[in-house]
Amino acid sequence: MLGEKKTVNVLITGGEATAGPPIGPALGPLGVNVVAIVKEINEMTKEYSGMRVPVTIEVDVETKSYSIKVGIPTVSALLAKEAKIEKGASTPGKDFVGNITFEQLVKIASICLQKSYSFTLKSAVCEVLGSCVSMGIKVDNKPPKQVLQEIKEGKYDSKIDEWSQKAKF
Repeated sequence: MLGEKKTVNVLITGGEATAGPPIGPALGPLGVNVVAIVKEINEMTKEYSGMRVPVTIEVDVETKSYSIKVGIPTVSALLAKEAKIEKGASTPGKDFVGNITFEQLVKIASICLQKSYSFTLKSAVCEVLGSCVSMGIKVDNKPPKQVLQEIKEGKYDSKIDEWSQKAKF
């Protein structure tokens, strides 16, 4: 059983993990320092404060060494944070509950590009716009379908290219 590894997957609120459930009971029997791991998780997830974040903890049972991988919150959680709303519209398409800037939209798309099926930042922006439609969030005070049409017409190409250069995609 040399080098046996145990993997623990948990969903925590960014920056607010505790040694209680679900982390403590899962890691306690493995003989690792749960408090140290929780502290490290909180440090790694503090930028996602208030959002549900998937975290994977891999523990080597023999050496008690561990590694932590932090996933990315859902697109809807990122949008809700940027728009400063609790939840999306109850009748999307008719009601709008929030507004974000195009810059915020591209920022979210660049975060989500890591786990997206999109190959370009432009297509990731379009994916996030789809979530804006279903959540009732406007972009630059325009309905998301209008922004999507403007992207297809090339009106935002220079802004997306500029962001791509900054982010080095």
